[in-house]
Amino acid sequence: MTMQWPSHGGRPEQVLPRFGLDEDRDVLDFSANINPLGPPAWLGERLVAELSGVEAYPDPSYGAARQAIAETEGISASQVLLTNGGAEAIFLTAALHAGKRATIAQPTFGEYARACHHYGLSVSELHLESDDFVLQESQAVNAMRVTNVVFLCRPNNPTGTVVERALIERMLEEGERQGNVLVVDEAFVDFVADPVERLTPLLERHSNLILLRSLTKLYAIPGLRLGYLLASPDRVCRMAELQMPWSVNALAAALVEPLLADEGFVTRTHAWLQGELPRMRKALMALEFRVAPSQVNFLLLQDTRHPAETGALFEFLLRAGILARHTHNFSGLDGAWLRVAIRSAADNDRLLEALEAWRRRT
Repeated sequence: MTMQWPSHGGRPEQVLPRFGLDEDRDVLDFSANINPLGPPAWLGERLVAELSGVEAYPDPSYGAARQAIAETEGISASQVLLTNGGAEAIFLTAALHAGKRATIAQPTFGEYARACHHYGLSVSELHLESDDFVLQESQAVNAMRVTNVVFLCRPNNPTGTVVERALIERMLEEGERQGNVLVVDEAFVDFVADPVERLTPLLERHSNLILLRSLTKLYAIPGLRLGYLLASPDRVCRMAELQMPWSVNALAAALVEPLLADEGFVTRTHAWLQGELPRMRKALMALEFRVAPSQVNFLLLQDTRHPAETGALFEFLLRAGILARHTHNFSGLDGAWLRVAIRSAADNDRLLEALEAWRRRT
């Protein structure tokens, strides 16, 4: 019987029994790309303080939250739409293009394809090439020429790679000539220390750009479901009309302003990642693992000695108390790689110890 793999990370209770292990077994979860520093220390008290707000309906326009985002991004609030996590932003973007043609740069997050299929878009795939997962310019520009909407994750999940800004601009220019749209999911852009990688300034020059953001990864609050999208005022208005009323609850909406104001938390996150990411990449390569050139808080890896034994490696790690992210539902990877989050230094050392044990037996 073919194993049914969970479609997302962070589900050890679904994976463990499939390998004959108790679902309550203690494991280090490297399958979900959540900031190990979060949530911010003040968040619990703030949630308690906001509890009285649950007695009233949220502002349906989420004016305060949208204004806080607009001020942070340096744009107008009319270019901001608050969403129930990044997933709602993806589905609203697909709904805006219902029945049309889409291209998705693969391998990537599976919800783009799911949203497109839900809204009747025909989907073509554009595959990142080589072990560095490079987006070829000619293919990318052509995709903007022949399809109504192109979905691109930047930094990409699961590779952590970042398409060059110059190529993004060339894609937008071709899309403008053809009346087509580029959707860039920047769910992990907050982990990139260089602010120039954020594409917000391009909104002023390119009305065919839609940016998707998530607040759940950086601030470690996936259970609260909080995200937003940035686009031209016209497209924001049209997507707002497609959005379910009050899709974001009052507690989540009230957190937007204080989360964005906590610059110290972001600084600490960047300091942690700038220490752990290069350390982990170097250690993994020393153990003879192929590692994608990620710029964010996760790494995609493959055993160069035994690339066909990724399934065995996954089980070996699981029995050692470490849950990696399988890649069976990433188009083009098909289970041949594993994705691991960057966690605390102590947790990362546990992962390296397990991989060293794997190497000794292989």
